[in-house]
Amino acid sequence: MRRQGPAENPASTVKTESVLSNIMKFENGLDFDNSAQREIYDYVERRGATPSKKVRQALGFDKTPFGHHLAVLCRDGYLRKTDGTLEVAFEVGDGESHVAGDITYSIRPARQADLGGLVGVIRSVAGDGAYIEAENVAEMIDYENALLRHNDVKSRMIFVATVDEEVVGWVHLDLPEIDKLCHTARLTVGVLTEHRGDGLGEALLDRGSTWATDRGFDRLYNSVPASNDQAKAFLEANGWGVEAIRENHYRIDGEYVDEVMMDCELSATHPWAASSDKPPAHWILDDSVSHRTRISQSHGMVLTSSHVHSQVHKFTRG
Repeated sequence: MRRQGPAENPASTVKTESVLSNIMKFENGLDFDNSAQREIYDYVERRGATPSKKVRQALGFDKTPFGHHLAVLCRDGYLRKTDGTLEVAFEVGDGESHVAGDITYSIRPARQADLGGLVGVIRSVAGDGAYIEAENVAEMIDYENALLRHNDVKSRMIFVATVDEEVVGWVHLDLPEIDKLCHTARLTVGVLTEHRGDGLGEALLDRGSTWATDRGFDRLYNSVPASNDQAKAFLEANGWGVEAIRENHYRIDGEYVDEVMMDCELSATHPWAASSDKPPAHWILDDSVSHRTRISQSHGMVLTSSHVHSQVHKFTRG
């Protein structure tokens, strides 16, 4: 059975709101006019860039109602149509060009066409257990066949660094939509070995951090194996600190390796910023017991409290 829609004139509807207000509406959450628009959006959001005709046929819409719903979704900043292909729309800014020595590189929002190259770069950087979180990102986007995500549970944003239009690095942010976590984001960042030392990593990290700050996020998290000294040094040199260590969390080549949980505070609005009882810089989380423990680096005392438990819960869910 073919799907029908309202008889409203799409041309008159599209002109009723400004682009800026629609972008703001998108970033504040998902709010569709009807279930048909939600169905179209969900189809594209789950599959990545998809030809408009394929979406219409898969969902069984007639051309006229589909055209109306699509016009509204594009108007409201949920979807973008380029050369007949639909994708989730993020207001992410333009690409930036940089010159470092003899090379010129660009940092821009990832496109669906980058998927294969991006997955290859992440796997190269994360190989041999050097960066487990990034390895998981590569597996996820490869499985989903979608780069940018925005739904009721979480969103995903990715910027890439390119040299001669080839992806050589990335910064990725996972953005939870749950109220209690929506001020935090998880970040991964990496650059191919042959392009390190030219400032690409710092520029990617800055682009991701700026994007998150501009959208009201307070704190970024990243986790690396304790054996990855280069990643820890890079993050610490760029203002990150060790928030916790989870002992024996990874098993790499048959050996247990600690997880170093790092964070970066983006603003002074976090409760700890003005608190006199800010936790120590170094926590050890022991998974072998039913409750979590905090060990003070300076005093060696083992403490447990509901406050500690809530923060550990945030680490594991953030």
